[in-house]
Amino acid sequence: MPQIEPTVEFNEGFSAPGATARPWAEVAEVLEKSEMFWLSTVRRDGRPHVTPLPAVWLDGTLYFCTGDAEQKSKNLESDARCVLATGANRFNSGLDVVVEGTAARVKDRAQLERLAALWKSKLDWDFEVRDETFGDPAGRTGLVFGVTPTKVLAFGKDPYSQTRYRFTS
Repeated sequence: MPQIEPTVEFNEGFSAPGATARPWAEVAEVLEKSEMFWLSTVRRDGRPHVTPLPAVWLDGTLYFCTGDAEQKSKNLESDARCVLATGANRFNSGLDVVVEGTAARVKDRAQLERLAALWKSKLDWDFEVRDETFGDPAGRTGLVFGVTPTKVLAFGKDPYSQTRYRFTS
């Protein structure tokens, strides 16, 4: 499936003189190559919840898996809006990327099979596709979610830059 090209909004006010917007292809490459992301969700009582987890970028959507009884899956039941962030933990180099969107459960068996193969090739995690879920060798059940971005923020360093990428549905 071809990647959708976003609308690019470069923020000169939060960028170094002479800096330019990072090309979307470079931002998408960070999403594709990154292994760990920080997932931010909201608890039913409104308190934030943030946790690291692996995710995979495929066909313009960021996918992650969580146990069916974990806090993040409970949070997403009541409010599917979320943020995933990845990047470098360095101040003067790298590219940090923040993905905003709504998490949607993935239940299609063919898509789950594609994702299980990707998790295996990228992270060496063995998932068995069960009835609308992942299963692991320890017998745990994993719910798979996909976040198709509505907005992506990219924070470049050296030189500092801030760019917003908006997606239309």
